[in-house]
Amino acid sequence: MVSGVDRYFHVTERGSTVRTEVLAGLTTFMTMAYILFLNPLILNTVPDREGTQLGIAAVLTVTALAAGVTTIAMGAYANYPFAIAAGLGLNAVVTFTLVGSYQLTWPEAMGVVVTEGLIILALVLTGFRRAVMEAVPLALKTAIAVGIGLFIAIIGFVDAGFVTSTTLPAPPLQLGTNNELQGWPIAIFVIGLLLIIWLYTRRVRGALLIGILVATVLAVLVNELFLDGEGFEGAARLANPVKMPSGDSFGLIGDISFGYFAQMGAIAAVLAVFTLMLADFFDTMGTAVGLGREAGLLDAKGQLPDVDKVLVVDSAAAAVGGLFSASSNTTYIESASGIADGGRTGLTAVVVGILFLLSVFFSPLAEMVPLQAAAPALVVVGFLMMTTVREIPWDDLEVAIPAFLTIVLMPFTYSITNGIGAGFVSYVFIKASRGKANEIHPMMWIAAIAFVVYFAIFYVRLYLT
Repeated sequence: MVSGVDRYFHVTERGSTVRTEVLAGLTTFMTMAYILFLNPLILNTVPDREGTQLGIAAVLTVTALAAGVTTIAMGAYANYPFAIAAGLGLNAVVTFTLVGSYQLTWPEAMGVVVTEGLIILALVLTGFRRAVMEAVPLALKTAIAVGIGLFIAIIGFVDAGFVTSTTLPAPPLQLGTNNELQGWPIAIFVIGLLLIIWLYTRRVRGALLIGILVATVLAVLVNELFLDGEGFEGAARLANPVKMPSGDSFGLIGDISFGYFAQMGAIAAVLAVFTLMLADFFDTMGTAVGLGREAGLLDAKGQLPDVDKVLVVDSAAAAVGGLFSASSNTTYIESASGIADGGRTGLTAVVVGILFLLSVFFSPLAEMVPLQAAAPALVVVGFLMMTTVREIPWDDLEVAIPAFLTIVLMPFTYSITNGIGAGFVSYVFIKASRGKANEIHPMMWIAAIAFVVYFAIFYVRLYLT
């Protein structure tokens, strides 16, 4: 059997062993298992217009299932050690833009996810994805990732209560309560954040997951000993009933609706799909090439062999994530941890996928994780996503100013769409006003015009009605 596995995945051919591939899979899983807790945390944040709020345990279940199925597909079909799970940043778009701003129901929001995933898959199958990727300047692609990182970080601070609203015109935000850090929940957040930072700076694999689990244990102890079970909004309680997954845990699978088009109108619906596509579209190529370089799998031209197989699985994973109500799934840069441990083939990914499937049985425990224990990981993820800001050419004002607007408006307006729109419109405006309209890709013109309509939607409605 081992020899058969070796032949199928070309393990020996790529200079690895079955044992090394299995251990590499364990490493990758430990490094990215934090998504099992953070994805439910983000998707649970906002109720939809009907008042429906997704359950933590149910979201963890579908998160694990979607990640397991798509990662196994990546390993078995593309034969690369790349793992897939719900994308941080993408789930923020779904939660705060589609459900929060556009007021979609959760099934409608997941319908948008399925739609954009199928569109991206079609673009891959027709060979257009690479061409479309060239439409948006690299600096703006980078700025989108940086802006989402800052957005995720502020979500972590707000969820923990470390940053709160003053309910005053100025200043709108403050530190903790009355500009002071008060109470055990804030203390748990700070301890968890410092622990994750310490672990991460010491290069400990699974730093985020370890930090979440340790902070949860501390929260449970504090809650039971000092707060009488009332300090963490119902979480961190030993009295919580923990049951094995039942039929209800899988109820989110297939709970999608394409009624968002009628609910939003044509322009807003197209922009919603376009916004999610932008957040989802550009990462995978860079991630795949970067991981392939780390694994020594690039060809003489610096290209990843059979990259289209990777793009097909990744694009299909976006649709699968929506179908499972887990948000869009994407290839994880954390796969580099398993590659660093020797993973070179799809067998590594298959091991990661199996571990995600087994994680379904731990989903009830997720209800014990308080916001203050999971939020530190969001802050650190925000830092990691922001590190690419150095790749933006700040001395080139034609792209630096649009990049700046993209980055700052996401957290400042609590909207990823607003940031992307401001960046696109300002980029086209600056280029055109400087007589360089011929340098603007046609798709950028179309996107900028669509976002102008988006920003002026009040007057458009006023005129049309």
